[in-house]
Amino acid sequence: MGPGEATVLPRYGAASLADVMPGVLTSLGVLDSQRVPDSQRVPDSQRVPGGRDPLGLADGPLAGVRAVAVLLIDGLGHHLLPVAAPYAPTLTAVAHERVPGSSARAITAGFPSTTPTSLASLGTGAASGAHGLVGFFLKIPGTDRVLNHIQWRDDPDPVRWQPLATQFGRAAASGVSAHVVDRPELADSGLSIAAYRGAAFIGAATVDALADRMLAVLAAATGPTVVYGYHPDLDKAGHLHGVDSEAWRLAVADVDRLVTRLVDGLPAGSALVLVADHGQLDVPAERRFDLDADPRLRAGIRVVAGEPRVRYLHTVPGATEDVIAAWRGILGEAAWVVSRDAAVAQGWFGPVPEEHLQRIGDVVVGCHFDYAVLATRTDPPTVAKLVAFHGSATDVEMMIPLLIVRR
Repeated sequence: MGPGEATVLPRYGAASLADVMPGVLTSLGVLDSQRVPDSQRVPDSQRVPGGRDPLGLADGPLAGVRAVAVLLIDGLGHHLLPVAAPYAPTLTAVAHERVPGSSARAITAGFPSTTPTSLASLGTGAASGAHGLVGFFLKIPGTDRVLNHIQWRDDPDPVRWQPLATQFGRAAASGVSAHVVDRPELADSGLSIAAYRGAAFIGAATVDALADRMLAVLAAATGPTVVYGYHPDLDKAGHLHGVDSEAWRLAVADVDRLVTRLVDGLPAGSALVLVADHGQLDVPAERRFDLDADPRLRAGIRVVAGEPRVRYLHTVPGATEDVIAAWRGILGEAAWVVSRDAAVAQGWFGPVPEEHLQRIGDVVVGCHFDYAVLATRTDPPTVAKLVAFHGSATDVEMMIPLLIVRR
């Protein structure tokens, strides 16, 4: 069984993206019992099992550091590292622990394996069910309106839609200098507020500006400091042109330049933590279903949300079981099709409070292998033109790198 065939359950509370920032803050001396106001803590009822540093960062690769740079490369799944290797010598050297002070392992993304969900998990240190950003496109409960988290500004209110305190807010509340470096236009986006509130925002429009700003924060640190940076271009190149396309290779080379600059510029006593939000895989034309072109797939559905690799189907009253039966019959081995209750019970989202349950469809459809389900009448027109996708639970989508270099 090769990459893209195995199904991976998120390892919340053990080895997931949601566990990275709690480990970083533990390394910097921020613990639940230390100077953190009650408002900055994750409620016990919404935690997944495990300690606040299940990755062992504080007693391992980050022991004794005083400043940490966390870099998230959008779309750089663990299984894509060998594909990137010819164009990314520094990244490859770190991944193979050939750089002094480096360590490497694979962890899981949360579910679904999509950018808004992952950024919120990294920012809050919580599983997707707890923070509530359980997909790219989500139906807003009580309405038929579908929220696009990438185009989201202030409706719904980000603090209400994502109610948990962020790890950056916890850091700031305990005296750690916390910064986020991202594209300038994202400073006041709903997703930035939901995932990063509490940090000082610094704009950076290019790869080199991102490196400059992150290194400047580390160089100026006089006490415990965390700076987070986000780079989106690799994911975009994969979506538009495909994995290992010429555009993707050029984007990998830019990533490597960014990593090289950060590794070479790390001040003494600091560390770089590199992660991703998901992997990515190409979906050929013959593996694409269109629910809007098949009346059997559209029957009984009121609102379609999710995305092509993981669909949320909100059904008309009484139609859920019929929809499940029809989709299982038509998609067969191309997807697993289950009810909301079954998906939650299986642990895909971690604990889900009542107020977030209705954001998940009555029916959850997760694609296997390299299949996708389009919704050409309701998705933005650009979606059907994409080459590569992510969002489901195959290993190529779910497994992400955790690479660390320290000085």
